[in-house]
Amino acid sequence: MAEKKLVALCACTMGLAHTFMAAQALEDAAKEMGYEVKVETQGADGIQNELTPAEIADADIIIHAVAIEPQNNERFDDYEIYEIGLQDAIKNAAGIIREIEEMMAEG
Repeated sequence: MAEKKLVALCACTMGLAHTFMAAQALEDAAKEMGYEVKVETQGADGIQNELTPAEIADADIIIHAVAIEPQNNERFDDYEIYEIGLQDAIKNAAGIIREIEEMMAEG
């Protein structure tokens, strides 16, 4: 069976603690749930670990944990994005991924 893929974008104005805490929480939860995962972060230091068009296209789940409008957001125009708050990602990443899986299963 092909591995499930999850990509996420975490962004806030400063792009410091919360961005990276959210990114880490999503990455850890996704890996535990059997996903191949990549998380892009955006903040004061620009874009780190930028998602490629192929990675976005191949993703089963795309999450935006954001407090601001992400840079280059048009990359995601043709995809279903699950937008959550940074705090939600930090506090309940696994729960959010499970919720998304349930929504997808319901079609």
